[in-house]
Amino acid sequence: MGSQQKIFAISGVKNSGKTTLICRLLEIFSKMGMKVAVIKHDGHEFDADVPGTDTYRQFEAGAYGTAVFSSGKYMVVKERKNVTEEELMKLFPEADMILLEGFKNDPYPKIEVIRRGNSVKSVCSGCNLAAIATNIPSEEILQDSPGVLLLDIDDPQATAEFILSYHSV
Repeated sequence: MGSQQKIFAISGVKNSGKTTLICRLLEIFSKMGMKVAVIKHDGHEFDADVPGTDTYRQFEAGAYGTAVFSSGKYMVVKERKNVTEEELMKLFPEADMILLEGFKNDPYPKIEVIRRGNSVKSVCSGCNLAAIATNIPSEEILQDSPGVLLLDIDDPQATAEFILSYHSV
C-alpha cells in the first residue's frame, strides 16, 4: 500500500458477526501481502492472559505489567486507565491497515454488520457509516441514512475490495 495507513472500523451490535467478518477480511488481506493489525474495544474488563501461565501468575501476584517474547513476537499486558485507540495505533507503524472492532459511535469510516436473527436496525447512522454488510434485504433494515451501500455479508472479497477502494472525505 502507500505510506498512508488505512483505518477502518467494523461495527455493529453484540454478536452481529464483527469478529467473523474481520477474520475473513484478514485472510484476504494477508494473501495480498498486507500487514493488518486489529484493535478491539471491549466495554468490559477482560482477562488479558490465560490462567496457569507464568505471566498470569505474576499479574495475579501484583505485577502491574508483564511481557513475554520470543524471536518472532511479543505480548505486553499493562494496567493503565484511559488508553485510547490512537495510542494503540502507534504500536503498529508498519501496518498497511488497522481494522477497529467496535467503535460504532466514533468518526472512523465503518462498515456495520447487520445479520438476520441478530438485528435489523442500524446503530451507526451519522457516524461515518460507509456501508452495511448484511444478509437482510434493504427494505427490512431500519436505518436513519437510507441509501447506504449494502454489501453481502457472505462475500468478504467484495467487502475487502470496498475497503481498499474507499477514500475518506
